[in-house]
Amino acid sequence: MRSLPALLTNTADIELWPGGLLRARSNADARALAQARWVLRRKTDGRYLAAVNAQGVLPLVPHLMREGGIDDALDALERVEHGRLRGHQPVVLLPLSGLQLRLQQLGIDAEQYETDTGLALEAEPAQLRLAGFDRYRRPLWLLHGAALAWRRLQLHAAREGIALEAISGYRSHDYQLGIFERKRARGLSVQEILQVNAAPGYSEHHSGLALDISSPGEPPAEESFEATPAFAWLLANAGEHGFRLSYPRDNPHGIVYEPWHWYWTGV
Repeated sequence: MRSLPALLTNTADIELWPGGLLRARSNADARALAQARWVLRRKTDGRYLAAVNAQGVLPLVPHLMREGGIDDALDALERVEHGRLRGHQPVVLLPLSGLQLRLQQLGIDAEQYETDTGLALEAEPAQLRLAGFDRYRRPLWLLHGAALAWRRLQLHAAREGIALEAISGYRSHDYQLGIFERKRARGLSVQEILQVNAAPGYSEHHSGLALDISSPGEPPAEESFEATPAFAWLLANAGEHGFRLSYPRDNPHGIVYEPWHWYWTGV
């Protein structure tokens, strides 16, 4: 069997994951995923839609062919299976269709939000590279250059006695929308959420170039990270690897200070 490329293929509605990276949620899923070369995963809720093995596409939901975006996902599968998406590819971005309506449903005026924050819409990449695993043993997805830079940064730190852990990397628009939905369900207003989370479509995490970093024993995404040797090391060395701190104190975007959030600008 050919080895699978360590990449996530992204379409507007469905992600195509290499087999062996997703956790089974039921006995039926476990059997299907055990033999899967690829798994089709719905982006809005993470539901596994189909497993692809040597025999073909095995549906994991009723009426697979009625799923939104399934044709695009199967086209992407064919390109991957025929090796046309292997290796380092030019960056291709997905269209931003549908995002404007979802922002309106949240009561966010995109034009006013951009004026107020200086943030720009971030399209999702059509392909992301596996950059290792985060603190929670979840696959960490980044663009190719950012993935290589993160590994170099982590190794450089380790050689100097500093342990760096990724907390999260790429997040889809749907993931960011889910954050808003969960917080609104807890009684927070959209304006309150916007103080600590970028509006869906405006997070640097969508680009595949940003990641949240911590060190062992530190709580994730907390200002206390600023007082750690790991943060001091990052301030002194991250720039050498092309990373910058996105949201320092009193940043012009109005986002709270995030010593854990770093963005790869390239080197």
